[in-house]
Amino acid sequence: MQLSHNEENNFPLTRFESMLKTNDVLFFDSEEFENIIHHYLENGKITLAKKAVKLGLSQHPTSVNLKLLRVEILVFEDKLDQAEGILNEIYQLESSNEEIYIQKANILSKKDLHQEAIHMLETALELTYDEADVYSLLGMEYLFLEDFENAKQNFMKCLEADEEDYSALYNIMYCFDFLEQKQGAIDYLNSFLDRNPYSEVGWHQLGKQYFDLKNFSKALSAFDFAIISDDTFIGAYLEKGKVLEKLGRLNEAIENYTITMDLDDPTSFAYLRIGKCYEKLGLDELALKNYRQTVHEDPLLDKGWIAITDFFYKKANYRKALYYINKAINIDGENVLYWKRYARINNKLQNLEEAERGYRRSLELGNYELETWIKRCDILIDLGEYDAAIQNLLQAIEFYPETAEIEYRLSGLYFMLHEAEKGNFHLNNALKMDSEYYFIIEELFPDIFARKSVRDKIKLHLKSCS
Repeated sequence: MQLSHNEENNFPLTRFESMLKTNDVLFFDSEEFENIIHHYLENGKITLAKKAVKLGLSQHPTSVNLKLLRVEILVFEDKLDQAEGILNEIYQLESSNEEIYIQKANILSKKDLHQEAIHMLETALELTYDEADVYSLLGMEYLFLEDFENAKQNFMKCLEADEEDYSALYNIMYCFDFLEQKQGAIDYLNSFLDRNPYSEVGWHQLGKQYFDLKNFSKALSAFDFAIISDDTFIGAYLEKGKVLEKLGRLNEAIENYTITMDLDDPTSFAYLRIGKCYEKLGLDELALKNYRQTVHEDPLLDKGWIAITDFFYKKANYRKALYYINKAINIDGENVLYWKRYARINNKLQNLEEAERGYRRSLELGNYELETWIKRCDILIDLGEYDAAIQNLLQAIEFYPETAEIEYRLSGLYFMLHEAEKGNFHLNNALKMDSEYYFIIEELFPDIFARKSVRDKIKLHLKSCS
């Protein structure tokens, strides 16, 4: 029976795996071993790759390529000294093999010696016929050094050598973005597309650049060309949908998001964007249906829970909003965006203790916005927790020194606790910072504001400023 080409390629692999199961020892030529090892490495099956290397070297102990594959595995496992020892042995036998220098560069890179790694790769470049891979490795080393200009140049050379290496194109765009060279990125992509007019990835990247510049008409054209080049390119439909949203063409945006669901499994992102479009169109039932699909598809996507919570919050249906934000918190209790909404909703429902808990958790999770400190303070005042409110503000003042909103509150709180000296101190500070904010005392501490001494101090300061 004649084997097909694919079966011929898989035959050594099948024989090898059969051998492992039966413990028989079969002979393979060194090239067959190389193909087997490459297959396992590409599929992340390191244990099987190691077995193949060991058996391969037992049958072909002088094979340089098998030794180099062993080095590659050792580098992956961080056994760098062992790998270096083998490379030095190979160097004595075959000093012009570019793979020696590539693996030495990998070892140096693992040791954070990126400049030395670059020197090794430059040597490999002089020896290799596969320049694209070496330029790509050089680009990565320059990225480690945060030398984005040289990284960009090497990825460009990589793409010149292999115009289908889209990872190089993505890295070039990353460098342009980091260097904030928007026009340079557009010029480069246009030049690339002149040579590759049907590159869907090139058009897609060009559209994203125009989108960032808010040039939505050109972005739309670019995404259309990406779709013409490949009408199954999901990324282009998604990006086109985003542009159409910006242009207010919501029904067309929905159509493009829906196409992605026909091409592949539905994504939470597509459901979310469709929900947003329907909400803008005033079609609340359809919006809600898609928001629910969003969180069903991906319960970890915080934007989905936030969308459905905000939907009910805007409708003043605070109990439903609280129900959904509680579900979100049960899934991810470390998400500060959830806790801020939890606090705000509970505040609306007059659940002050729960609202205070929400703001406190927001602060514990690193949300140090002035508004968070202030709102927690005001709730603590309503709860009569004056000492806790002062401690909250003393922490806030470390982040926001010389802030009138904090000083007025501290003044009122100290007066409430009968610490007149501190109350006067903070009132004087507050008036110097912004005398117009004195209404804070009036609103939060009406009994304090009613005191003649406090009112006279405020009037005197206002008079001196006029």
